[in-house]
Order: sequence, then C-alpha cells, then structure tokens
Amino acid sequence: MESRPESPQPQGAPRWVAMFYRPAAGSWRTAAQSPHRSPVLYALGEMTRAVRARGDEVTVALWGPKDGAWHRYDAPQPRTAPHRPDPGPSPGEPATLAERMTGRRHQVLMAGLTNAGLHDLSPDDDTTVQTLAERLDEAAVRRVAHWLTTAGGTR
Repeated sequence: MESRPESPQPQGAPRWVAMFYRPAAGSWRTAAQSPHRSPVLYALGEMTRAVRARGDEVTVALWGPKDGAWHRYDAPQPRTAPHRPDPGPSPGEPATLAERMTGRRHQVLMAGLTNAGLHDLSPDDDTTVQTLAERLDEAAVRRVAHWLTTAGGTR
C-alpha cells in the first residue's frame, strides 16, 4: 500500500482550502478555497469525480479554520469505481438521446448528493445512483435532488 504524501499547510489566514496532489509534478496544488466550507466541499467532490473519470488516482487534503488556526480535516479517501458500460436504449428510442438523458439525470442526482454533503461515494453508492438515473424520470430525479439539497442546507 502506497503512503500518501503530506499536504503542506496553506499560506495566509485560515479559510477552507482543498488541495490536490499532482503525482507527475510531485507537488500539491490549491484546487479550491473559500471562507465557507460548503463551496469548497462541493468543488472537492466535482474535481474528484472529474479526475477519477479520467482514470487518475486522487489524493486530496482539506484544510480549514479551527480555533483561529489552520487544521487539517479528514478528506474523502480515494476509491476506484468499477467501469460499467452505458445502458442500452429502450426499444424505439435513439441511443444518443437515451444516453444523454440518463447522463443528465445522473448529473442532477450527483449534484444533489454533493449539496447534501456526500462527496466521495463508494462503488455501491455509484451503482445505486446509476440505477436511479436509469429508472426514474426527469421530474422524479429533480425532486430527489431537491430533497438532498434541502437536507444539506439544514446542517
């Protein structure tokens, strides 16, 4: 098991900062920062999914204020999601439209989960999201995403 490199403490006044490790350069890069935690966690989730979609490994660090000083918080640990082929179209439905709509519903559900504070899903979670995206219609997906966003805002 490879040990993950230590993230340096960000410079300046304590705020919320997400940092990504770039193995090719052997360095850490600030990926998102804000005085508020929610936007940084949202960006962290989106960037993690984008990097994993390219097939790259993800190493992240989350820094934030605690008692007026910098504190490193536990960031989601990298997981490898299994590759799943795209679902086939329904009979009589064009393949490109079916794929596009499923992708759109998947994106809406992922945004809702991110807004609810769930940033790093397990392979089982991702399978469940994909199943929901395939089986629910647009209105139902948007309603579920709304519930998740509302739940995330009450924390």
